[in-house]
Amino acid sequence: MKTTRLEAFSDGVLAIIITIMVLELKVPHAVELAALKPVLPVFLSYVLSFIYLGIYWNNHHHLFQATEQVSGGILWANLHLLFWLSLFPFTTAWIGENHLAAIPTAIYGFVLLMAAIAYYVLERAIIAKEGRESFLALALGKDWKGRLCLALYLAAIPLAFLSSWIASAIYVFTALLWLIPDRRIEQALNKRGHERP
Repeated sequence: MKTTRLEAFSDGVLAIIITIMVLELKVPHAVELAALKPVLPVFLSYVLSFIYLGIYWNNHHHLFQATEQVSGGILWANLHLLFWLSLFPFTTAWIGENHLAAIPTAIYGFVLLMAAIAYYVLERAIIAKEGRESFLALALGKDWKGRLCLALYLAAIPLAFLSSWIASAIYVFTALLWLIPDRRIEQALNKRGHERP
């Protein structure tokens, strides 16, 4: 199977997730700038989650540009990723409404961790289908950045109970690590394009 239907479905789901998240932002009834203060934590959690969803969308796009075919296993792995991403609106609203309380901050980190694991599983499913010597496997290499992020999420979850600000800073730092799309795949795609006759 070609990747086009999977990509189109994933794009649609991500668009819906972002729409649901923005609908959680409540408009203040007053017109003064001070009326925005109570909405600020919800807005900041929305911005962080929007950035994360943008990162996943960007890297998902690059991932499937480097993928030749999909299988049933890849379809299920992709749905697994979309499941965890679909929880972003809930955890985003919860962390924002409760001003970085420990439990919502830890649960937010857990969803980030599970989405990262699901993305890793998706990569492995594609490599299993296409082979260890496939274009994607060679482009990804050892994936130190992905492993580092898993470790950061694992550290941030219990840290949320000591300081939700430290945990949140780890979430922001991890997002900054991925803000630029995965250059390994992009560089490999450019190189492959130049090598073709």
